[in-house]
Amino acid sequence: MSAPDTIPAPMRHPFPEPPAEGAAVEVAEGILWMRLPLPIVLDHVNCYALDEGDSWTLVDTGMDTARGRAVWQRLLEGPLGGKPVRRVVVTHHHPDHVGLAGWFQAEHGAEILMTRTAWLLARMLRLDEQDVPPAETLDFWRRAGMDAALIEARRSERPLNYCDAVAWMPLGFRQIGEGDRLRLGGRSWRVRLGGGHAPDQATLWCEDVPLVVAGDQILGTISPNIGVYATEPEANPLADWIESCTRLLSHAAPEQLVLPGHKLPFTGLPARLRAMIASHEAALARLRAHLARPRSAAECFPALYRRDISAGEYGLALVEAIAHVNYLNAAGEISGAVRDDGAIAWQMRDRRND
Repeated sequence: MSAPDTIPAPMRHPFPEPPAEGAAVEVAEGILWMRLPLPIVLDHVNCYALDEGDSWTLVDTGMDTARGRAVWQRLLEGPLGGKPVRRVVVTHHHPDHVGLAGWFQAEHGAEILMTRTAWLLARMLRLDEQDVPPAETLDFWRRAGMDAALIEARRSERPLNYCDAVAWMPLGFRQIGEGDRLRLGGRSWRVRLGGGHAPDQATLWCEDVPLVVAGDQILGTISPNIGVYATEPEANPLADWIESCTRLLSHAAPEQLVLPGHKLPFTGLPARLRAMIASHEAALARLRAHLARPRSAAECFPALYRRDISAGEYGLALVEAIAHVNYLNAAGEISGAVRDDGAIAWQMRDRRND
């Protein structure tokens, strides 16, 4: 008889209060936790500073805003003690994580460490400025079932461009990849890549003490957004995310202190990874039942979220709904047909006809 499954240790938050703006909390010897403000619904991002003795290595930077630069100046002069920033590790290409990396590179002489995918995406998106949504985006929204009045309202609005939140990124970076060993803050760290929320997202797993820098791959009390965009409308990021979280489970231990990109640090990593995977599997089960009759991705909100979606959340909700639909489509479980309004209506396939 096999041994019974062990019950995973529950999540705990050893640091229940976040640092104040411009302040820092030491979460492990030589590692400072800081918060940078964001001008969006999720109003903060966690950044970390690792003490190199005569300098600092930062992990993530926040968006490029006047307030963000001012907060960093206070941090540099205060908790960071005036020591220079020599390196910046960027976990992934989203603006709240890479936004000021180029500023640290250009103004402070810092070396940038990123995956190649993240650096190329950041450089490409930084150059793609649009005054109004392009035709491809409008078509993408229409196929997803966005309300026609909302599409019309957005047609003439300037979208939030990547360059609005990300500083110019000079040429030159150091590539990091799966399995690389880095020496940061006097400790050895192993790079392990995740996916789904962002391609080739770097997470750092300390080999000396139980610490994990998780970026947005693993969050404690919220789920990372997993979305599909007009750049790759048939992408299957949910499959990437489930695969990578399942793979990372083999390295997870209950005692590891996880330093996430948002919210509070926590322990109980195996339980959290399993809970996040189970949450999406439950959402997929509800979606299968919901698609007993044809519905667009936008019409799947009730099954996926089971609450009202505010205007500020609509965009993220839509791209995540598309991700769940694409997962079922890639698995051959559903089929779609274009309606008269231009939306694709998805429905469970009748297996009796296979």
